[in-house]
Amino acid sequence: ACICEKNKRVTNCRLDRGVCWCDAVGSGVTVNCDTLTSKCLLMKAEMRGSKSGRREKPKDAFEDTDGLYDPECENTGVFKAKQCNGTTCWCVNTAGVRRTDKHDADLKCNQLVRTRWIIIEMKHAERNTPLNTESLKKFFKETITNRYMLDGRYISSVLYEKPYITIDLKQNSSEKSSGDVDIADVAYYFEKDVKGDSIFHNNILNVSIDNEMLKLEKTVVYYVDEIAPEFSMKSLTPGLIAVIVVIVIAVVAAIVVLVSSNK
Repeated sequence: ACICEKNKRVTNCRLDRGVCWCDAVGSGVTVNCDTLTSKCLLMKAEMRGSKSGRREKPKDAFEDTDGLYDPECENTGVFKAKQCNGTTCWCVNTAGVRRTDKHDADLKCNQLVRTRWIIIEMKHAERNTPLNTESLKKFFKETITNRYMLDGRYISSVLYEKPYITIDLKQNSSEKSSGDVDIADVAYYFEKDVKGDSIFHNNILNVSIDNEMLKLEKTVVYYVDEIAPEFSMKSLTPGLIAVIVVIVIAVVAAIVVLVSSNK
């Protein structure tokens, strides 16, 4: 037997040629404990955990199933393009995030669209002085490359605008090689870590900048796909419309900057 350091939601662990292999809870898919487990298998395991041994909820109680749902995964661990909950179906991206309105079971999702850019936005607790920007960048870049095994070239920026910290992970389909961890899996592990619900076995992430523990109040993750999502306007919340508009404006601004710098 062995311990799966990078995923605590597994069973039946065995050592084979120096590598710890275990079966993911909920799906039974065998995972290699030397690398990150895919987000799809992690969500499936989490759903299994939430169904057992907890008190019954009132029949009318509901939660936002868009956050956590019981996903269909391919044998490789990636999300199936089409996800359903009973007779309601929707299409997802490689991060398992819904990118269409919800439809009936006839919905066709022709391909699994790649999430090429993930924006992680964190807000730290009130403090008198700003953090040291260089120390902050160094901490997050080292954490992401060492703890989550992401090649540094996929960390496109770490930006600090007190009290907001924004991390951009970019990895399009032509850049990702088979040995690379996926930015969607990295973001999920990271999000769980900063929310105090680590997937790692007995290995809590301490966010410490210049020997000072950093308290994070809020973390939001945004996804940008290689193909734009297909939401109808009526299903969009004002916040989401704002995000889409901001991204469009940012793209236009980038084009303007390019044009003017080329002159």
